[in-house]
Parts: sequence; structure tokens; C-alpha cells
Amino acid sequence: MFVSQLKSGGVICRQDDRAHLVTGFDSTYALAKAAIASGLSLADMIAKAGTGESVDVAALAADGKLDCPVRHPDAAHMYLTGTGLTHTGSASARDSMHTETAGMSDSMKMFRMGIEGGKPADGAKGVQPEWFYKGNGVNAVAHGDDLVSPSFALDGGEEPELAGFYLIGEDGTPFRIGFTVANEFSDHVTEKINYLYLAHSKLRPAAFGAELLVGALPAHVEGASRILRDGKVVWEKPFLSGEDNMSHTIANLEYHHFKYGLFCQPGDLHVHMYGTATLSFADGFKTVEGDVFEVDAPQFGHPLRNRLSREAEQAVAVKML
Repeated sequence: MFVSQLKSGGVICRQDDRAHLVTGFDSTYALAKAAIASGLSLADMIAKAGTGESVDVAALAADGKLDCPVRHPDAAHMYLTGTGLTHTGSASARDSMHTETAGMSDSMKMFRMGIEGGKPADGAKGVQPEWFYKGNGVNAVAHGDDLVSPSFALDGGEEPELAGFYLIGEDGTPFRIGFTVANEFSDHVTEKINYLYLAHSKLRPAAFGAELLVGALPAHVEGASRILRDGKVVWEKPFLSGEDNMSHTIANLEYHHFKYGLFCQPGDLHVHMYGTATLSFADGFKTVEGDVFEVDAPQFGHPLRNRLSREAEQAVAVKML
């Protein structure tokens, strides 16, 4: 089952090729809150609410009418976060950025820690992963909207990955709503200067697929990351995800995020990205304004597409009160 959110208000449920509006709900956030309050799964809540008018998800996506599949009504209560060095192919690209000093880089050390302790027998409480903050809901970009690079950025590059959406219940329990593809858009040139600039490089928008996969994450995910320029593919590479291709379990990544009470505040929405192993920057590719990023993993519904743009330079002025 897939769930989508209309920018104009309304929730869509799609099963196979049949998509309908969910009766009585204007947002996936409200639907998920109602499911938690009722003690129901999201699928059961949709069945209880019922569905109405049929819709064409592909046409709505093409017309830019679909939002992120879940969005908090108050952007300040929507956290965008992620983990890195979690995939079995993710270390080489990062390590190539940070090998100026002799011996093993900190990135490779972190990766090896994940290989050795990221998949504990009980699925959680293994070695903690790298963690980063992307921003709040202001930085959450829908399919079809521009990924806007800051005027001061040295680079704007894609990072195709999967993301989990979580809603915190009234008792502080995190509830996983579902999964989407994501573009975790970063500034790799800034990151390469020094790995301590990683935090700066991540403070960027991130884009999320129009359709939310409800249910378990497939153990093996195959997708493709593409960059189009003037309508033509100028870079393309397959990517793998899912736990079969990761050095951490999803449960372990979830534990090390939600172990902080700060992230278990009732009503908050969390979008957590699980890392990637593929990026064009590692191949020496340079993106330019107007390029279109495409992240396509058929198991997660409609491909995610976003155009790269750049904001106008803005003055930073701090005033004394």
C-alpha cells in the first residue's frame, strides 16, 4: 500500500493501480494521529475511514500537486535527520574525501565499526552510527519542486537513499508510518575540505518521494540515480539499499536516534534518512543549475524528480536589541 498527500489537502491511498482519496482526512499527519489514538495500523485506519473518489497519482505527480507524503502542520516540529556510512558500499566515496593523513581515516574507522557491530542479534542497541541534522520541515521538499542550493554553497549534489517517517505518540512512543525514497542533497565540496565541515554540508534541503510505502522495508532494494541536463541523462548509476545491503539494521539506526528524549516529544514528526552508497560527486561529476535529479526505486512507487536551482545571495545582518 502507498499513501500520498495532496498539496491542496487530502490523502490518497494506492493499491496496485487503484488510487482513491481517503474519506474524512485532509493530511497524512492527521490520519496517522488518528490511527495511533485508535490503536490501529495505518492500513486498518484507512479501511475504517473508507475511500472515495478515484485519482491518477502519476498525473498528479506530473502536475506538481503532491506534497511530501507526511508533513507536520508546524514546520518547527518536523525533524530531518540521517545517518551515514551505513551501506556496504558507502565507505569508499567518503574515505576518498578524507585520506590526507596517514593511516585509516575516521570515516573508514566508523564504517568498520558498523560492519562489526551494526547488526546485533536483537536488531537494536548495536554500535551507534554517524548521525547528522538536515533541518526542520522548512527544508522538506516535495517531488517536482526545486532543490535550492544556498548562495554560499560550493556544490549541490544528490544522495539517493531511503527515509523513514515517524510520528511520536502522546506517551512518547515513536511510530513508524512508512518509507519513501529521498534525495539527501549535500555540499560535498565543503565536506571534502575537512570532515568536521560535515555538519555545514548537510544543512540543506532534502527531497522526499511522493508515495509512502506502508509496511515493512524490503530487505533488498534496487534503484537508479540519474542526473538529466537539457532533457538528456548525463550521469546514471544503480544503487542498492535495504538491510541486505547495509552494515546496520534499521532497528539499530532507530534506537540510536530515538534514545534521546528530545526526539520523543508527543506530536513531533521525524524523517530519518538511512544513508547511501552512490553519489555522482565520487565519480568527479559536477552539477550545474538546471540539472534534474531522479531517484527511482520501483518498490517505492513514483520516481522522485527535482531540479537544482540556486538562491540569490542574501545579506546576514544581526541586530542588537
